[in-house]
Amino acid sequence: MKFVKIMLAASAFLPLASYAALGGAPGAGSAPRSLLQSAASASSSPSAAAYTVRESRDADGVRIREYVLPSNVVFAVTWQGPVRPDMVALLGSYFPNAVSAGAGRARGTGPLIERNGDFQIESAGRAGNFFGKAVLPRLVPANVRADDLQ
Repeated sequence: MKFVKIMLAASAFLPLASYAALGGAPGAGSAPRSLLQSAASASSSPSAAAYTVRESRDADGVRIREYVLPSNVVFAVTWQGPVRPDMVALLGSYFPNAVSAGAGRARGTGPLIERNGDFQIESAGRAGNFFGKAVLPRLVPANVRADDLQ
């Protein structure tokens, strides 16, 4: 029975495309349209950036933002759209953490919020409007608040 609950929780996270894997390099060719923005660090020179934001939209209108360190590692991802993105591709090796966070609660009973030292996820929504973010707190730059990432 526990296996069935885990599989149901996992299937709730599965729908669509392929993006970056959290904790890895940004996805190559993740979506048809993408744009890059730099977020300058308050303590660094204007030419150096604490991180880069890579935004893309898929054919279903899901907006994915990848927060990438200068070392080319994704430390956070956010999403918003009419359907959930492919959470396996988005979270990579952290997907089991998200599944285990949702396994202890009844499906469809509210937002999924899990915050521990290694992995944080917030996922909520309803049909036509899903949103959330996943963050690796240990990789967030010192002058950046994870709560400010959208």
